[in-house]
Amino acid sequence: MAYFDAASATPLHPVARQALLASLDEGWADPARLYREGRKARMLLDASREAAAEAVGCRADEVVFTSSGTRAVHTGVAGVLAGRRRVGRHLIVSAVEHSCVLHSAELFEAEGGAVTHVAVDRAGAVDPSLYAAALRPDTALACLQSANHEVGTVQPVAEVAGVCRAAGVPLLVDAAQSLGWGPLEGDWSLLTASAHKWGGPSGVGLLVVRKGVRFAAQGPADERESGRAPGFENLPAIVAAVASLRAVRAEAAQEAVRLRELTARIRTRVPELVPDVEVVGDPERRLPGIVTFSCLYADGEALLHELDREGFAVSSGSSCTSSTLTPSHVLKAMGVLSEGNVRVSLPSGTAEADVERFLEVLPGAVAGVREKLGAPAPRTALRAEELVVDSLGKRCPIPVIELAKVFADVPVGGTVRVLSDDEAARLDIPAWCEMRGQEYVGEEPAKRGSAYVVRRVS
Repeated sequence: MAYFDAASATPLHPVARQALLASLDEGWADPARLYREGRKARMLLDASREAAAEAVGCRADEVVFTSSGTRAVHTGVAGVLAGRRRVGRHLIVSAVEHSCVLHSAELFEAEGGAVTHVAVDRAGAVDPSLYAAALRPDTALACLQSANHEVGTVQPVAEVAGVCRAAGVPLLVDAAQSLGWGPLEGDWSLLTASAHKWGGPSGVGLLVVRKGVRFAAQGPADERESGRAPGFENLPAIVAAVASLRAVRAEAAQEAVRLRELTARIRTRVPELVPDVEVVGDPERRLPGIVTFSCLYADGEALLHELDREGFAVSSGSSCTSSTLTPSHVLKAMGVLSEGNVRVSLPSGTAEADVERFLEVLPGAVAGVREKLGAPAPRTALRAEELVVDSLGKRCPIPVIELAKVFADVPVGGTVRVLSDDEAARLDIPAWCEMRGQEYVGEEPAKRGSAYVVRRVS
């Protein structure tokens, strides 16, 4: 099996495995105790904190180990919002943040806070000027990921941090996807990360709170981890997490060059090998190992199953893989094609031969999925120079397939009106128009769902 889902989790690094096994023998005691075994555990914990601080570029007493990256985000957001409550009840997040950030924002809003979602461009990047425009006198906190977990786009963290610093607003940066590649630039105030993203064990998160940031830990008081992460520290996992971070950092510069070449190869060759594909994400400002593309007329879940049978583990942001039948919030915010979405995220050490084999099997996998879908014959009614395609009750990617099948039946200047109650159609039909050079007229209300109007221009 070729594992191409490193953005979700990476295999345990050999250094992490060695450190974990060693610390199971040496770091089992309570680091708060003064006897010999406790002191040994404390030395391991202190050394890990120092090493983590060096990797991040902060003070050791600013580092807190949590039970996960998600817990680090929830703790960081809640702590600053509570600590700066007198300033105001306004939070800023980007529209493409990880779900754990957005869930924190939803909870804050439900409790009476105000949340501003900053839009992104079609490549998935924020404009620092939009963060500047979103800042208000009552803004307590702003959040921005260092790089997007679905499409790999790197965000302008340093610029946004400068804008926030000038306004006296702390910026929390979710660095889960990027910390293994290097320290984070910019005058940020809080940082979160997760060890299983860089080859450490799962269940270890990192929360960094810079000195001077008003922070009020929520929940019952606890004496461990500066009162910010209650409970007994999972010391063996912490030691292994930091050991793997140092190890991958030592390999990062050389491995980044190699992975960039492999992902650039995928970005270039997939549209050549597979018709009707949109490669998404910034082509330049991106993480080394992530490339994402969407295939028209393909079911995302079926495509993942086909690739799994061929020996490839990939992921998808397609609505077809979601139990809610809604597209990824990231792809939705970018306004790109969501159906048949595939995210390839290469772990360190990925073999070139595996990438070549992926490129060999992908065209057949996509063609097979498209053939199996078969596109049910649409029910149409002719109205002058307009066709009406009834796709109500049909899910991604059927509405776009039915549009494509009848489009040649209308003359140039004529229109096709697609009736659909699938939210993905709101993204996929405009994306089809852009890929085909046709005019997307717009969305109109219908008795059920919406009517998406497309005009034939060529």
